[in-house]
Amino acid sequence: MAFLVDIAPAALRDIEETYLYILEQSGAGARAAAWYNGLFDALLSLEEMPTRCPLAPESEDIGVEVRQLLYKRHRILFAVLPGEVVRVFRVWHGARDRLPVEDLE
Repeated sequence: MAFLVDIAPAALRDIEETYLYILEQSGAGARAAAWYNGLFDALLSLEEMPTRCPLAPESEDIGVEVRQLLYKRHRILFAVLPGEVVRVFRVWHGARDRLPVEDLE
């Protein structure tokens, strides 16, 4: 069964900001492009068996199953919704504190 991966606007902003940061820091587009392409491969992997991913610590804070998929130093935070939909809320750097509950929408 294939799930539909729906990426929230906040997650798209996270991806763009990280891409631009890597591009600026590396001085070469190849590194940023490799990160970007790899991230989208990881996102698309959620089409199959998204529940393989563990619950994120934020789940304890809100009482809802928010899962995480690790990609390099980032956590892809998502929920599995009815109708075989995976909603990606944010792409959050692992060195940052837990994502505030209000930022999961």
